[in-house]
Amino acid sequence: MTRSLSTPSSDAIGPDDTSSKQAQILAGADAIFTEHGYEGASMSQIARRAGVSKGTLYNHFDGKAALFAAHVKQKTCQNLRMVFQPVQDNLSPRETLEGVARTIISVLTAPSNLALYRIVVSEAEHFPHLAQTLWDSGPEPGISTFATWLEECTQRGEMNVSDPRFAAEQFFALCQTRIVIRRRLQLPVSTTPADREKIATSTAGMFLKFYGVS
Repeated sequence: MTRSLSTPSSDAIGPDDTSSKQAQILAGADAIFTEHGYEGASMSQIARRAGVSKGTLYNHFDGKAALFAAHVKQKTCQNLRMVFQPVQDNLSPRETLEGVARTIISVLTAPSNLALYRIVVSEAEHFPHLAQTLWDSGPEPGISTFATWLEECTQRGEMNVSDPRFAAEQFFALCQTRIVIRRRLQLPVSTTPADREKIATSTAGMFLKFYGVS
């Protein structure tokens, strides 16, 4: 049986967030933001790339900030669903931790997510709301969701975690060892399945040595 952890859904896209028109706009926004960054992107460019009029674009989003927020929330919601797929009742804590670590590494090193991260970091000084949007849409709910699972494991006697939120942040940081950090900096690094597996298994093992029960 799969235990369904509650991951946040995007509430910034509007009531009909699955509409083909909005999907079309968000796809265009993804391409333009990736190519030009936040400051360099314009609503006119996004409208052209999406194949819609500026009027249609503004009918769905009242400005670039709202469009970027919707873009971030859409991507992070998809990512969170992927990250927590390995959380299943029939798996041990070690198996679950290894599975979550694998998906975190995969998600964070996906080209589109690397591009989004670089945009936010490069623009954060002048547009701090971008960093806050990314944090509120991705890391914050991810930490909360994972902390809930750690608390449940502790209540069942499977782990011993006194501060689940802190432990969740530690786990996510461990998952970024070697590959994620270097990929974000566009430095050469081996990313073979074996390299990724080593990080996932060692992260889970280290985590359980501290928070596991004998």
